[in-house]
Amino acid sequence: MIASLKGKIQQRDPEGIVLEVGGVGYRLTMSGRSLSFLGDATGEVFVYTYLHVREDVLSLFGFVEAEERDFFEILKGVSGVGPKVAVAVLSAYAPADLRRAVVNKDVALFQSISGIGKKTAERLVLELKDKVGEAVAVAAVDGNSFSGGDSGGYYLAREALISLGYNFTDAEAALAGADPGEDVEELVKGALKKIGRH
Repeated sequence: MIASLKGKIQQRDPEGIVLEVGGVGYRLTMSGRSLSFLGDATGEVFVYTYLHVREDVLSLFGFVEAEERDFFEILKGVSGVGPKVAVAVLSAYAPADLRRAVVNKDVALFQSISGIGKKTAERLVLELKDKVGEAVAVAAVDGNSFSGGDSGGYYLAREALISLGYNFTDAEAALAGADPGEDVEELVKGALKKIGRH
């Protein structure tokens, strides 16, 4: 299996890059997050890779972080989730955010990803719980995220913002970094002030 590649980017588009390594161009499909990390890099870059093998095709996927590649493999293990859906999930959220969502059974987060319906979102949460592992997931959550029992008010506040007409992503961004100890009303007020500043 090809585990990583180092070379120069020859081409790029919204779905990935062509990486030239030793005179050979490798087409890598990448998540939006990995592509944004690469930015406009013109020098030599290093990427982790995963080779997806099917009967009729070999597809190479690239990742800037090993953690993202590992989560890609976990996602592919969920029934009904192929590499394209896995890339869409990782384009929308970082692995730490996805782990938090699994621990807190946050189906709405997965549903907010383009191409994922309620049934697939529920299956992701259900099947990823055992694959991710609650202890690992909580350890991976950073200080700005909500976890465990502190998240109830956060989810109610997010739903309140959505009911006010804000989309899921804007509601999440407005609540990022808020104090999980605050009640729902204070969380909503703080989020609205944050939105107003922008």
